[in-house]
Amino acid sequence: MAKTSNPIARSGTAALTQAGNIVELLVDVARNTFRRPFQFREFIEQAWFIASVTILPTALVAIPFGAVVSLQTGSLIKQLGAESFTGAASVLAVVQQGSPIVVALLIAGAAGSAVTADLGSRTIREEIDAMRVLGIDPVQRLVVPRVLAMILVALLLNGLVSVIGIAGGYFFNVILQDGTPGAYLASFGTLAQLPDLWVGELKAVVFGLIAGVIASYKGLHPNPGPKGVGEAVNQTVVITFLILFFANLIMTLVYLQVVPAKGA
Repeated sequence: MAKTSNPIARSGTAALTQAGNIVELLVDVARNTFRRPFQFREFIEQAWFIASVTILPTALVAIPFGAVVSLQTGSLIKQLGAESFTGAASVLAVVQQGSPIVVALLIAGAAGSAVTADLGSRTIREEIDAMRVLGIDPVQRLVVPRVLAMILVALLLNGLVSVIGIAGGYFFNVILQDGTPGAYLASFGTLAQLPDLWVGELKAVVFGLIAGVIASYKGLHPNPGPKGVGEAVNQTVVITFLILFFANLIMTLVYLQVVPAKGA
């Protein structure tokens, strides 16, 4: 009997195997985070590097993003005759959804690709194998500092995007849509509440963790040669985008069920 092969089954098996390996790396990172010695210098260097490649693009993306959200919500709310809630609606849109999504895109696209390229180049040069031969755990030495650095930078970037987005929304609403500055600011306390800020920060932490683990896994397991590193970088961005948007959906659903909305 001729042997038959199902490409869909092989692809599904490979995807499940890769997902299991990523989860295994996540557990390994959590376990090695508390091992000594902690690579503090590597952590600072990676945090500075990741911040240097993400701060400027994040700030440039946050300005038009906050403007678009403010203009769109302001126009819609004006049609409904509820101009006094423009500020609250814009802030909720930016803090709960907009800011974490912008952070996810920049962390996955800029920081994740850089981490994958760095670790991938070390892997194809057999530096990772040499570390294992010397008894050095590459997860503790290289992966843990990078994952923690991405979490820290994502947390800080989320605050930066929130501030810039809210300020840009305020400017465009007041200047272009003839909004009232007092009403825009006073409506913050009408619908917005402190858990809205916490969920945005929590999303940033989770997004940084997911992006760091996936980027590290792809960097440690590229195909041979420089072409394999390039493919690993591309796969890192695509896979991270998909998982981060799915994680954002799950966290938003849980938040809306657990935290009741603040009434007017």
